[in-house]
Amino acid sequence: MTARKIVVDTDIILEHLIHSKGPSHLRRVMNQYFCYTTAFNAIEAFSFARTEKEIRAVDEAMSALKVLGLNSKSAKAVGRIFSKAAVPRNGDLPYLIAGVCAESKLPIATMNPKRFSGIKELQVIPLQKLAIVLHNAGSGTD
Repeated sequence: MTARKIVVDTDIILEHLIHSKGPSHLRRVMNQYFCYTTAFNAIEAFSFARTEKEIRAVDEAMSALKVLGLNSKSAKAVGRIFSKAAVPRNGDLPYLIAGVCAESKLPIATMNPKRFSGIKELQVIPLQKLAIVLHNAGSGTD
C-alpha cells in the first residue's frame, strides 16, 4: 500500500501554532497523510513570526514536514501557471506554491481554497472536505 501524500498550506501550519485544545488540523492530517509543504509556504509562515519563540515554533513545524523547494522542473511548472494567469489576484505566492505542487503531482490541503481559485493545474482540497475523510478514518467508517 502506498502512503497518501498531501501538501499543507500555510494556514494549516499557522493554525497548528496557535491551537491549544485537542489535536490541531495539521496533527490530524499528519495522522492520515505523509505531509509536505513548499519552501514558499515556509517563507510565508516565517514572515508571520515576530519573536524568537514564534520563529522556533515555525522551525519545529517545518522539521515535521518535508519541504519541497524550487528547481528547474518546478520553475517550468510555475512559469506555465504564471503564463495562464491574466493578473495574479492573491499575490504571487499561490502561483509559486501551485507550481511546486503541480510539478510534484501533489494536491494541496487548505482552509482557504479561494486562495488558489483559477489555478487549474492544482488539485485543491478544502480542509472541510478533508476533515470528513479524517473524521471517518478515525471512526472506522472510511
